[in-house]
Formats: sequence, structure tokens, C-alpha cells
Amino acid sequence: MTRLFETHQIRKQTMLTGRLWDFTALEGEHAGKHIPVMTPGCWETLPGYENYRGLAEYTTTFEAEGDIRLEFKGVSHMAWIFVDGKEVASHYNAYTPFDAVVRGLAAGVHELKVKVDNSFKPEYALNRPNDYMSYGGISRAVVLEEISQVYVKNIHVTPLEPADGGWKARIQVFTENLTAADVTVALQIELAGWNECSPERKAVPGTQMILDTVVTIPGVKSWMPDTPNLYLVKTALLIEGKKVDDLIDRIGFRTVSIQGNRVLMNGKSLRIKGFNRHEDHPQYGCALPLSAMAYDLALIRDMGGNSVRTSHYPNDELFLDLCDELGILVWEEHHLRGGSETMMRNPYFEIYAEQVIEEMITLHYNHPSIYIWGIMNECASDTEFGRTCYEKQYALIRRLDQSRVCSSASCRYEKDICMDLPDVVSWNMYPYWYERKTAEDMVNGLYNWTQNEGKGGGKPFLVTEIGAGALYGFRSHDRDPWTEEYQAECLEKQLTEVMNYQNCMGLYIWQFCDVRVNREWFDRRPRTRNNKGIVDEFCRHKLAYDVVKRLFGAVPDYWEEEN
Repeated sequence: MTRLFETHQIRKQTMLTGRLWDFTALEGEHAGKHIPVMTPGCWETLPGYENYRGLAEYTTTFEAEGDIRLEFKGVSHMAWIFVDGKEVASHYNAYTPFDAVVRGLAAGVHELKVKVDNSFKPEYALNRPNDYMSYGGISRAVVLEEISQVYVKNIHVTPLEPADGGWKARIQVFTENLTAADVTVALQIELAGWNECSPERKAVPGTQMILDTVVTIPGVKSWMPDTPNLYLVKTALLIEGKKVDDLIDRIGFRTVSIQGNRVLMNGKSLRIKGFNRHEDHPQYGCALPLSAMAYDLALIRDMGGNSVRTSHYPNDELFLDLCDELGILVWEEHHLRGGSETMMRNPYFEIYAEQVIEEMITLHYNHPSIYIWGIMNECASDTEFGRTCYEKQYALIRRLDQSRVCSSASCRYEKDICMDLPDVVSWNMYPYWYERKTAEDMVNGLYNWTQNEGKGGGKPFLVTEIGAGALYGFRSHDRDPWTEEYQAECLEKQLTEVMNYQNCMGLYIWQFCDVRVNREWFDRRPRTRNNKGIVDEFCRHKLAYDVVKRLFGAVPDYWEEEN
């Protein structure tokens, strides 16, 4: 499955994952060996391939004819797509979807081959040895669609404001015309009982926005974390009066705005009690099944959390669907962590960073749970060249989406020269762990610097990483570092001191669960894991779990002055 709801009633879809494919490593000791593997999946979870880095191929067959669209929700991290031996698409980046349109297939069985590379190379500018694992494989769903000569590419619905007992919203519909000539089409749109059929219009070759209208939808309820009301928006495309294609998406009615140093949702001031979360599991790698995603969120909610930061890449859309349904706020960010100026000067860097932003926002636009877009975690925001990258990427976000706020998490204490650029100022800090300071001193010092020398005065202020490490089961009354006792003690002080700071809108704990890191980081991470999880890699509770649950449970989801 690709979503938690039906996305088409007219367009025929066939899932190509959820079944066995033929897998072949192309390098190393297993080169040329064919084995059947279940997809989606990561090859590092296969016996004997735990540390394989290089090229591999996945092969399957499908039956179709005419024009088709192959959608790949995620392939890690460089992919080349072949149909019947002919390359039809290529794509870099594991965490955003892409597609391949193939025209005029003869009726019958066809071969689909996906060549994948998870190597670290200069041209793969965003992937490098890092503090999380870069897996290889077809890590998210693949779907085959049989499409018409003109089909609906995308729908964007932007809630504007409550109006007349309902909501005013902007609806934009994008189509793709595969022919070489204009085609006359009409659109039928249905949303929460409201229906409209547009006049006929010309769909020109290529991709275009064919409808842009502002309407009032009566009788709909707002989406909020405590009342996550959702509605399907259904679009059908007609040629000569006949429905030939459709696209269904899901939305929630809410606005995100800033008032002083608070971020508001529908006029209520959000108080963030969040977790940073990686897509990672010893059994599944980054290809988590839906049940594992749901279990993660069940634990987060049990601890009183109300938000997830998708560190450090866009997440599987199934996870975002769950957040929509459960009322979990999402900070979603593009794929990057810890980029130095040297890395950012890579000629591929800005190209791919902006590509991920555009794909992330375009394809995840309708998720009401996403309230903020993030970019370039802990990058060179203390250099003039780094600032030019931040400027370009913030400008792109604001061009693509003005309905949300944006930010970037910094660790360039008292050196950051980009604090005037984001809507929300965000800091990563580790008092009592890396820094021999109290959380109160750190948050107060950074807040005061930001207001004055940092040129981020008056903006919402957020702590995006805070935490301490512990090895599951390492217990000692000495409360030494890496014991569960020391982590629990650190979290108790960190959370209490930051959440009591009235000028800070909230925090994200680093991190939800322990995760595997690239082998190049082994000397910095016991067990080759980042061990700062509140639960371990198997979601077993550490002592800090009950500490977080008690402290988060005592704090409301909104600031009282806005209630």
C-alpha cells in the first residue's frame, strides 16, 4: 500500500512491491548471485549483505499495455529504471518519490529492472558517512498505474480561513498531457459534499496547473492535534464528457501563522513536546512496515509527545498519513545533516538540496500534520558561503508554500549569521552531556544572543535537539555516563529547565529510539549505534521513558495564554 486511503477509483493501479523480486549484487563477494528478496526492503537486512555498499539490481515483471506510470516512493540512494532493457528514468535521493512514464507498451508481460547504488561518491552530494545509516535498496513502495493521454498529476488544497460555518480554501489541480497537441478536458472536484465541474479548458503538452480557484466549503470541521478531522478531495478528469482519470488526496482544514514568539495553529499557540525520529529498525532497516510505524507513534503518544521531527530526511508518506490521523504535528525536513562549507561547495550540493525540497513540498503539501519545513541541520550557517545556500533554499520553500513556517536547526553557538532568515529560530543543545552547562543557562544564553547579536529577535524560539545517551540494560547506582540512570537524570533536568523557559515554544528530544550509524562512526558511537534513544532499537523502554512520560504528561499542548 502507498497511502492509508484509496487514491484512485478510475485509474487502474497494481502494487509491484509486497512480493518477491530477484536481487543481484553487482560487486564484491556476492557479485552475480541471484536471490529472491521481499520488497520493500533494505539489502543490509539480508544475511551476508549487512555491510554491502555498492551497485545492485532488482528485477520483476508486470503485465500491462498502452501508457503506464511507474511510481517509486523511495529507492536508496541512486536509482536507474529500465523497462524491457531500456532506461526510462533515473533519480537521486532515497527519501522522496519519483516516477517514470512509459508510452505505448505492447500488450503482454514486461520486465522491470531497478539498478541501485548506495555508495558514497562526490556526485551523491547529500549522502556520506554519517550519524545514521544510509541503507541500500527499494525501501518504499513501487506502484504501476495505467494512465490516459492526459492525467491528473497533483492536487494542492490550501486552507485559508474559517468562513460561513465552513472553510475558505484554494484548490489547485495539475495535469500532465502526454501528447504533442492540446487536449480539451474538464475537471470534476468533490470535497466534503461540495461539488464543482469546471468549464472545458485546454491541457497543453507537458505539466501545467489547469485549475486555480478559491472556494468556500460549508460544514467542515477544523484539523487540530486534539481533533484531527480529515476530508477526501476527489478530482476526476473528463475528455468529451467521459471520466478517463482521477486522483484522490486527503486534507485537513487548519492554518499555521506566527504571532510574536509563538507559532499558532488556528489561532492557538502550539507548545511542542516532540521527538526526533529516524526510520530505522534492526530487522527492517529504513523500510519499516506500517505496523512498526504505528507502534512508534503509540509509544510517542503514550509518553505525552505531540510532535515528530523527521530527522534528517522526508519520511514515508504512510507515516505522515498516520500523523494526520492521530493529530501528531510534524517538522519535516529535507535530506541533510552536518554539512561543512567544503561539502556545501560540492557542485551537486545545491542542485540536489533544492531538488529534495521541491519534491518534498510538492508531494507532501496536503498533509495537515506538517506545520513546519526544515532544511540543512547543523550546516555551515556561520559562513558567508553557507548563508547563500540558506538564502536560496528558504526562498524556494516560500515560493512553493506560504501556508507553513520554516526553520533550520543550528549548533553554531554565537557564530550563526543566518538567524534573520528562518521564521522560527531553532537550536540543538546537549547540556549535561556534551556541554558542561545547565539547560537553563544554555537556553537563556542562546535566546538572549539570538535576540540581539544573532539578529533573530522577536521570532519563535525552539530547541530542536536535546538529550543524552544510555546503553539499554547498562545499570549502575554510580550513575555514570552511558548508564540508564544517568540518561534519566539528564532528561529530568533538561526537560524541566527548558519547558519552564517561557520564551521557548518547546523542544524535540534526541531521540526516539537507538539507531544504527555508518561504520565510519564506530569510534564515536558504542555498538555502532546512536544510543540516545528513549527506547532502544527494539523499542524496549529505558529508565528515561517514564521520566519523559511524567514530564510531558504534565505540560499542555498549547500555551495557556492562547486558550
